[in-house]
Amino acid sequence: MSSSRIIAISGSVSLSSNTRVVLEDVLERLSERVEAAVEVIDIGEIAHVLGPTKLRTDAPAEIERLLEAVEGSDLILAGAPVYKGSYPGLFKHFIDLIDYRALVGRPVGLIATGGSDRHALVIEHQLRPLFGFFNARTLPTGVFISTPQHDRGIIIDPLVRARLDALVDEAVEALARHAVAA
Repeated sequence: MSSSRIIAISGSVSLSSNTRVVLEDVLERLSERVEAAVEVIDIGEIAHVLGPTKLRTDAPAEIERLLEAVEGSDLILAGAPVYKGSYPGLFKHFIDLIDYRALVGRPVGLIATGGSDRHALVIEHQLRPLFGFFNARTLPTGVFISTPQHDRGIIIDPLVRARLDALVDEAVEALARHAVAA
């Protein structure tokens, strides 16, 4: 398979993000199985530029480049922490700037982290519908990770590790299908 373009969006506004650590773990496992150019978009790192951007037409060059990278990717991994039952507003703001036609059929893996299992349905109730709006193809296995299941983003729960492995398997298959379709 030729080189794929994988974009991971870390939706945390924190610069020391458990979500980012989990995304990097998944990216490492993916890179062991597929040839890919990988980029991580860290919402916390671009918050100062993203926040004032009201419309795509007003986006600074840095934000426009990142949006184009998402729109031109072969696979998106979207990871978000959950605060008060939802993903961060700046994560949603970034997603809102993506062209609504740009992700049709695009495979998207979904990961969420949160303090307790009270937030476990955020993938099914919020993240999956968010990318469904774009007619993206969300991968079947979404992975929610609560605080007791990791140590500073390092997975310590074998069941969560198995779900992340399933997500990686699905991502590899989706990249192969996406390459054939392209």
